[in-house]
Amino acid sequence: MNDTEYKVLMIDDDELIARSTAEYFNILGCKTAYVTSYDDAVKFLDDHEISLLLLDINLGDRSGFDLCRKIRENYDMPILFISARTSDDDVIIALNIGGDDYIKKPYTLGVLFAKVKAILGRYEKAAQAAQLIAGTQEKAVHTDDNRIYFREDVYLDTAMHKLISGGRQEELRAMEYKLLTYLLENAGRVVTKEELLKNVWEDEYTGDGTISVHIRHIREKIETELKNPSVIKTVWGVGYVVEKDAVRRGEHA
Repeated sequence: MNDTEYKVLMIDDDELIARSTAEYFNILGCKTAYVTSYDDAVKFLDDHEISLLLLDINLGDRSGFDLCRKIRENYDMPILFISARTSDDDVIIALNIGGDDYIKKPYTLGVLFAKVKAILGRYEKAAQAAQLIAGTQEKAVHTDDNRIYFREDVYLDTAMHKLISGGRQEELRAMEYKLLTYLLENAGRVVTKEELLKNVWEDEYTGDGTISVHIRHIREKIETELKNPSVIKTVWGVGYVVEKDAVRRGEHA
């Protein structure tokens, strides 16, 4: 890792919190920097390579929500919101605009580091897998079984790791793909939220809200009616199920 590469950037207008968090991460071998304003964050990202962001909502006279939207225009690294604001509305906004998780202050440095380490590990594996797929796409053997249809013109191409809708590729983030394929692989049975946290997120600290937001994003891409989904159904208080007759492999649905 060279001088322009960092694993983590902490963005918080409370310099004491930002500095102490960065120092703790650096002691544990995770190269971390911190900034305390919106403008400094933008400049730092222009000049350095970052693997993960820790982002506060309140940045003086600017908003971490606005910064997240700007970052998402050009970057796809994981963003973890950190805030003393605890309302469900703030959590939902944070996840809907591109945040990957929401951590409420006060937090324990050890727990925060464990979460960051787990997320970095997942995204690094996903990046390696993406590179492998990109290098072998031309060699991929396409058969009808590569396609899992949700509707006549909406299908998942498992050979290319792409979701196609109406002949166009839909954006499907790494965690959305992993979640969707896990549910499809377990079609016909109820998958609990605890199982998803363990086997998809591999992170005991992720909350139910994160799962729900990712499920909603997937439904927006594959369902015809969000209020009455036909593919991914909610089993209230337990988890989710994909019924076997809701999808099929082959040339068309």
